[in-house]
Amino acid sequence: MTIRLSVVPSADTLDAVSTAMFAAGAEALQEANGALLTNVPDDATARTLSAAALAIDPGSIIETAESPHVDWSTAWRSQIRAHTVGLLTVAPPWLADSFLPERLIVIDPAMAFGTGDHETTRGVLRVMQDVIRPGDVVADLGAGSAVLAIAAAKLGAARVFAIENDPDAIGNAEANVQANGVAQQVCVFEGDAHVLLPLASLAQPVRVVLANIVSGVICELLPVIGRSLAEGGVVIFSGMLVTERDVMVELFETAGWALGPEHAEGEWWTCSVVRS
Repeated sequence: MTIRLSVVPSADTLDAVSTAMFAAGAEALQEANGALLTNVPDDATARTLSAAALAIDPGSIIETAESPHVDWSTAWRSQIRAHTVGLLTVAPPWLADSFLPERLIVIDPAMAFGTGDHETTRGVLRVMQDVIRPGDVVADLGAGSAVLAIAAAKLGAARVFAIENDPDAIGNAEANVQANGVAQQVCVFEGDAHVLLPLASLAQPVRVVLANIVSGVICELLPVIGRSLAEGGVVIFSGMLVTERDVMVELFETAGWALGPEHAEGEWWTCSVVRS
């Protein structure tokens, strides 16, 4: 048996209580109707987490109940679903057989540094289907799990440079490229995009750049992208908030870029730009 622990703090202490419980050893917390829920293996762990919560908010309501044993190493899989965006589907390995392999991107969420689960990823997946042409050379900046680089290859790109500066993500990206059968098209590089993108463009003119990164980094990279992109090339940016749209459009236009197809989902904005 395991123990189901429920902690209901006041609304203004919810985040602080959650942080304290993680610091005290909570492996996972689910928020539901103002309650923080977790499963723990024994009474001692429940008492430790409860004490951490009460230290932050003494008024927290604590409840425990026995629950049947669940193999949490695999139970989380039931919460993971495939995401279909236009012609492309991102799915975990155990759902892969349900989709056509030609347009399927298989990413293991237990390992991934990025899946199709976020609005910014889906935004790029949607816009790139109107941009990438067979035979294109593509650069994916901040490639993470390489989900977007793999998508570019599935859409017909002849060469994709997946550039990532986090060494912990490189092995995951390379494994995903191999698992999706696109190792002939996708090359994973570790390092700074300021350095690697110009080098990649010297090897082969880059027609499409993908950059799912925060707006501050977009501003920093815009000049080097402009110098590295082939004539008539397109950049797809994401990681920007809808509230930043007007500021970013003005920045692009001032730097000599024209706005192309764009997409908004939730609070996130994705756009493409071309040299005007």
